[in-house]
Amino acid sequence: MKNLQDRFCWYVPPKNRENSGSLSPQEQYRRIVGWAGQARGTNPDAFDAVTAWLLEAEAWSQEELAENRRVLMEDIIGRFAGQTRRLREELDALAPSGLVNMAVFDTLDRLEEELAGETRAHELKEAVGKVFADFSAIRDRRTRELFAGGITGSAGTDTVEVFGYINFLKDCDAGVQWALFMPEVVERQQEGFRMELFEYRKLPAMRFIGIEKDVTQDAPGQQEIEKLQRTLDAMEGYRSGFDCNALLMHHFGRGVDVERCHLLWGRFMAADAPVPEGYAYVDFVPDYDGASGMPYLSQFAYAEFIGDPDAMHGQEGFDCDAMYDVTRNTILAQNVRIPYPEKYWTAEVFPQGFRKGSSAYLFSVDRKGDEKLVEKGAAPQIMGQEDRGEQSAQEGYRCQIQR
Repeated sequence: MKNLQDRFCWYVPPKNRENSGSLSPQEQYRRIVGWAGQARGTNPDAFDAVTAWLLEAEAWSQEELAENRRVLMEDIIGRFAGQTRRLREELDALAPSGLVNMAVFDTLDRLEEELAGETRAHELKEAVGKVFADFSAIRDRRTRELFAGGITGSAGTDTVEVFGYINFLKDCDAGVQWALFMPEVVERQQEGFRMELFEYRKLPAMRFIGIEKDVTQDAPGQQEIEKLQRTLDAMEGYRSGFDCNALLMHHFGRGVDVERCHLLWGRFMAADAPVPEGYAYVDFVPDYDGASGMPYLSQFAYAEFIGDPDAMHGQEGFDCDAMYDVTRNTILAQNVRIPYPEKYWTAEVFPQGFRKGSSAYLFSVDRKGDEKLVEKGAAPQIMGQEDRGEQSAQEGYRCQIQR
């Protein structure tokens, strides 16, 4: 495929060092951040094009094989390596100004490892090593599938059979750019409200107990909610330590493109709490168990908000609503892994009870972040809608509910 490398949005540094020196630190950083926003609207589809191209490798002639090796290893991977070095140099120079989100340096480290073929995805190491050592290994079907991966779409969340090396490059590229532009997005999104507290928590095993309702169809009636609260209050001996009422949302560990959002109104209880008749439950454990779906992780970001309740729950211009977006985008800006889709869940928290409304948010994370290949379902990744220049709405982990 000709000019495949031209589909990417590459960072172009100032034409010469003298011109760079004439810019203030703010202007230099703004230039890098502006590129990051533009790249998020372009690069995801470019990576998918690389995946589609590599999956056709079985039909390449010997001459095409040699030329395509040059395109991949030099024009794409090599160019990314050079770009990463330039970004690191410029960001290093800007770091003393206090403008740089320091999380970006971890994302650059990770991208450089992947570009060198030193993937952290254990199940991909053999295939990546073979292709880097001898590009003709791409002719082998299984090696090709593991290397190329699947097409995950512009939002990066489409379910695929195999999440391969090119998909991991796509994620790493996203991580760099999120660390650059997300802090500004988060600030811009907080209109009429603000995030007063943000922290990561890892709790012991828990059990969420409640009633299943789909708020797109039938919000729970007042009597039903009051009965729920009385029932859970009566379970005094089974407190979890996180005792606020909440609305849990999850997709059974599947991609949002194949599984709708499921909702459970209730409360986090102790892991051994009995489930009252007619109620549903979801279990949580502290560490990743290697499987998709329940039990989910009892690791999460916790965000508290103050301000106009309508603004907190505003949907226009947001993926789900304002609290969801600001919480998620803060996580992305800090380069913390969201275990989507295999352990992905979120929850609205009602500190003063359901009748008072929600003013806090929980968002699943995995601070350890071991990457594991998951076949017949998207693998662990950190994805969201690619910010298209000035737009801030992120379509990654779509909640798919309306209020």
